[in-house]
Amino acid sequence: MATIKDIKEALAQIDCLDDDRWDLYTSDIRIGVQKAIVQRKKAIQAEIDEDVRLETMLRYEKELYQKGYQAIAGIDEVGRGPLAGPVVTACVILPKDCKIRHLNDSKKIPKKHHEEIYEEVLARALGVGIGIVDNDTIDRVNIYEATKLGMLQAIEQMKGEVTKPDYLLIDAMQLDTPIPQLSLIKGDANSLSIAAASIVAKVTRDRMMAEYAKEYPGYAFDKNVGYGTKDHLAGLKQYGVTPIHRKSFEPIKSTLS
Repeated sequence: MATIKDIKEALAQIDCLDDDRWDLYTSDIRIGVQKAIVQRKKAIQAEIDEDVRLETMLRYEKELYQKGYQAIAGIDEVGRGPLAGPVVTACVILPKDCKIRHLNDSKKIPKKHHEEIYEEVLARALGVGIGIVDNDTIDRVNIYEATKLGMLQAIEQMKGEVTKPDYLLIDAMQLDTPIPQLSLIKGDANSLSIAAASIVAKVTRDRMMAEYAKEYPGYAFDKNVGYGTKDHLAGLKQYGVTPIHRKSFEPIKSTLS
């Protein structure tokens, strides 16, 4: 009789739920075997569900490919709400039908997976551009306009095999550019290209804020990335406003008036 270890190894070779090989093991009444069968089937179902999710997130891209577009870029931003630091944008062109497991709106990805997914996006993307708009510009033009500037900057800064998108999928923004575009509400949860831009912008900005935490200790920028957390507000009260704070944002604006 095969050992449970042997059976687990055999089950690992099965990758679909209607495989005839299940019949070889379902009659084995050992608890360890039955548990291994349940676990393997659950893992396969999770892979099926993930593939369906990714297919759904490619629906806009597939429609555009059918219309003849070839360099479809997703664009997103990170950092509109914080009290400190820049707003960071990214423009990403993925290969046709590219699926990156667990890629989603960056806010829905566990932080421990951010870096690995970011690296996979960079490895597989045909082109990537990043825009960074500092707090002084945000104060001068407002955060909405600063975000648009950053998105246009990201398009201009594209590097890689493909540097000129022929269509833009943008998260909830309209840009002043001749490139055809579609603005999608919650685009980072509905388009894989926008989700790719979201994680690139997120990791880029998080790294910047971690560096600012070293330059300006006492505000916990490495943890709050500039948002108005208790630690951040305590730092403001104790140490005052830094050069990277947004002076048009409350409560900073009131403390300076």
